[in-house]
Amino acid sequence: MLSLWSSLSDTNPMFFPKGIDFMFSSDTLIDQSSIQVAYHNVGKMNSQLTSDLKNMEMQIERARLMSPGKFSHGKKKPDCLLNMIKNQRLSKVGSGKDVRHFEFEFVSSVIEYEVGDVLEVLPSQNPAAVNDFIQRCNLDPESFITISPRNRRKQDPIPTATQMVPIKLKTFIELTMDIASASPRRYFFEVMSYYATAPHEKERLQYFASPEGRDDLYQYNQKERRSVLEVLEDFPSVKMPFDWLVQLVPPLKSRSFSISSSPLAHPNQVHLTVNVVSWTTPYKRNRLGLCSSWLAGLDPEQCVRIPVWFHKGSLPAPSPSLPLILVGPGTGCAPFRGFVEERSMENPSMSTAPVLFFFGCRNEDNDFLYRDFWLSHSKHHGVLSEEKGGGFYIAFSRDQPRKVYVQHKMLEQSQKIWNMLKDGAAVYVAGSSTKMPADVWSTFEEIISKETRVPRESAVRWLRALEKAGKYHVEAWS
Repeated sequence: MLSLWSSLSDTNPMFFPKGIDFMFSSDTLIDQSSIQVAYHNVGKMNSQLTSDLKNMEMQIERARLMSPGKFSHGKKKPDCLLNMIKNQRLSKVGSGKDVRHFEFEFVSSVIEYEVGDVLEVLPSQNPAAVNDFIQRCNLDPESFITISPRNRRKQDPIPTATQMVPIKLKTFIELTMDIASASPRRYFFEVMSYYATAPHEKERLQYFASPEGRDDLYQYNQKERRSVLEVLEDFPSVKMPFDWLVQLVPPLKSRSFSISSSPLAHPNQVHLTVNVVSWTTPYKRNRLGLCSSWLAGLDPEQCVRIPVWFHKGSLPAPSPSLPLILVGPGTGCAPFRGFVEERSMENPSMSTAPVLFFFGCRNEDNDFLYRDFWLSHSKHHGVLSEEKGGGFYIAFSRDQPRKVYVQHKMLEQSQKIWNMLKDGAAVYVAGSSTKMPADVWSTFEEIISKETRVPRESAVRWLRALEKAGKYHVEAWS
């Protein structure tokens, strides 16, 4: 806005006859936040404010209904609560990877799900970080609040009874505000600049918020993945009102994982296969993924209640009569563990269609996930056995001088893959969204072109038709 006013003043000084600085003090340019926080006398609150386990789902719904943040789906209330009963490391210690197998049982209610479905998990934040944030912002954790738009528009929905019930300030922060994982956006720094009392901090924040400071802000904030708490601690003179914090702190989002179990094989349970995310920033700060590291740190003996949502992903549950070609390197094997479990539970008197599975990892000794499971199902007339028309093929990319990936193993089984494709098989691909899905698609093009002796363009059209028919599915994540 200052740039606009400066340009207008240069164009016609009559707009601001006494100058911009006279008309607009930089300290008064900021508007009010778009939301307002109301504080309530706890003594007048009723029994709805209790925070026992029975009330946990309601607390989450209430907090997320009040929050101005956008969440991944419309449902604010969790589908149910889970309790972790198993936390098993699958990768070898010292391998550079930490992949976990988690098992959960239903606590509040049992939700029906299918193989291929996705579980969204709402992680808990570090209690010490929440306390540091509350102390840094000079907030009363025990106060009760309600949050609403400052200027409600006609199209805004009327607040529900749930939204009108006050919630404890600390609980609201814990459930909706990502204070120690997500990085704030540029506008956060602009608003901070108005509440900085130290001149050097105000100047630095104004620079970060300016077009000239964009690159330096990117280096300071996004590249280092600084959290809201870290940014606030770097600028100690800033005293931001809580309503602005509610508006600008990134929302605490649920994390999605492919379910790696079959409800037929594990009634009343759901399993996940999770890579614990960790990385080092350019300035050598160690960072951990919020949800994966929280799950990895849980002790099943603690009986921690985990809020979750179930929904459909990109991999529809296949019928037993549908032949399958599965490609799932790394944790991409997760949904296919459920597929194989489901097939193994089918009535033995019913014939099931063959399943080919191509799995890949770095080393046989370090990260061969679910080794015994796959090998047992590839023998003795198992789901993946050659006797059943299937097969299990694995690529260890780093166990030899030349790297070998799943697409190399696919080319070795070129004729078998084509025979299954022309017999009506469906293709399911899951895993990293970097190069793998495109490389696998290209390998299918090569196989079809080779086995049918048609040009590559014709193979592409054949694959596109397969995709259009709902028989080529990809679930990839970054």
